[in-house]
Amino acid sequence: MNILRYILSFLYRIWFYILLTVPIIVLFPILFISILREEWYPLFFRLARLWATIILFGMGFVPVIYREVTYNKNESYLFVSNHTSMTDIMLMLYLTRNPFVFVGKKELERIPLFGFFYKRTCIMVDRGSPKSRMEVFRQAQRKLSQGLSVCIFPEGGVPEDEDVILDLFKDGAFRLAIEHAIPIAPMTFFDNKKRLPYNFASVSAGPGRLRVRLHPLISTKTLQPEDRKALKMETREIILEALQHPVK
Repeated sequence: MNILRYILSFLYRIWFYILLTVPIIVLFPILFISILREEWYPLFFRLARLWATIILFGMGFVPVIYREVTYNKNESYLFVSNHTSMTDIMLMLYLTRNPFVFVGKKELERIPLFGFFYKRTCIMVDRGSPKSRMEVFRQAQRKLSQGLSVCIFPEGGVPEDEDVILDLFKDGAFRLAIEHAIPIAPMTFFDNKKRLPYNFASVSAGPGRLRVRLHPLISTKTLQPEDRKALKMETREIILEALQHPVK
């Protein structure tokens, strides 16, 4: 029975990568045009949301949103959440119409076809390079000045230990939010790790609900740079509390 579960989980994951790739092939001409000029990024973002929706529902995932906030389409935010699965990217795109750019790890650019657009539209960080982290901060500032939002998974990556509920947060996202006086929009993803774990060898639970809680915004307008650690802890505590007491 365990062998059968692993085989089905493997095939399910292969299906995920098929769904990830085929819409990009179909939409390639429009996607390619949409990245030729920076001012056309909102078009790319709308296409990315369509791509994400196809993947989520093609995998049999049903997003269930517990909304405690409504985002203003004319305002920039720093979107943050826990990070446990590749589906975090798709769910984040599905949840908001506010055009944003991801800050993500450089290794994802190796994924065929997906990586072509990823490295041209996202802010990539090499976790082992202090110089890269500084460049990420500079690029994020530039995107915010253009009226876009930014999405960062503040754990700095998916925890290697799957028993970790929520890893420690890095400072960078909160420094950025304070410097630009933009609100933090915390989210908690409850089911992504179970439905499609990041680790390829882990067994996927398969189709079902993807519950997410959109928490109230955290204002940064009155904060100073020295407040970033307290802000980081406050944000982490909101997400951790939700994970420890999940919605039904």
